[in-house]
Amino acid sequence: MSLPELIAHRGYAVRFPENTLVGILAAVSAGARYVEVDVQLSADGVPVLFHDADLLRICGVPGAVHEWDFAALMRLRAAEAGRFGDRFADNPLTSLAQLAELLARHPGVTAFIEAKTGSVGHFGEQAVLEAISRTLAPVAAQCVLISFSLPLLQGAVTYQGSAGWHALGGVVDRWEDRNEFAGLGLGWLFCDVNGLPGEGPLAFETARLAVYEVDDARQALGLAARGVAAIETFALPELREGIERLAGLADE
Repeated sequence: MSLPELIAHRGYAVRFPENTLVGILAAVSAGARYVEVDVQLSADGVPVLFHDADLLRICGVPGAVHEWDFAALMRLRAAEAGRFGDRFADNPLTSLAQLAELLARHPGVTAFIEAKTGSVGHFGEQAVLEAISRTLAPVAAQCVLISFSLPLLQGAVTYQGSAGWHALGGVVDRWEDRNEFAGLGLGWLFCDVNGLPGEGPLAFETARLAVYEVDDARQALGLAARGVAAIETFALPELREGIERLAGLADE
């Protein structure tokens, strides 16, 4: 039986605010070897971990990340009050530099760094590439730069040698969109589980395949049998336990 690698999607996001140091640390402490985060640039060009196009769901305030300077963003709280109430009322946003420090302390962890298309559209791919690569330089060998943005990945192909990233990866919502990344020599391809064909083997050039978002162990094993190398999940410890139970690896 082929067992997939598990990727902590935005950290241990089922139990902690997503894309924050506390959730990423919790995932690593629970044994995550791979984590995935989203990166956007502040108004003054500093990379921070953030997924949404606006701040409302996570921070409870209007506006986009690129409309706030870094100092102001660091005064906000990533509480996700809609899910957690006031449990994380004092939890700050996390900078990419803080993630780099965490990775330096955990050299066995690989991070998938998704450059969000909103930032690429606002600042341009070169500015985003430079900001991310500069921040991650000390731990670049532990990082895979991924994105939906074809222009960013095309730029990153030539930038990769000097940046020192472990690999590059494309992200698609639908399996049929994978061919836009053909010929780039990507190390990874990420696809939404809802955009996959219902059956049959899955492969794209020499890339390793990752699928998001999956929390069902039987589904994860089925995807692995079709050629998927890694599963992104908000609940890594729980999914790992379920997979081990189905595979007969759990402790009696």
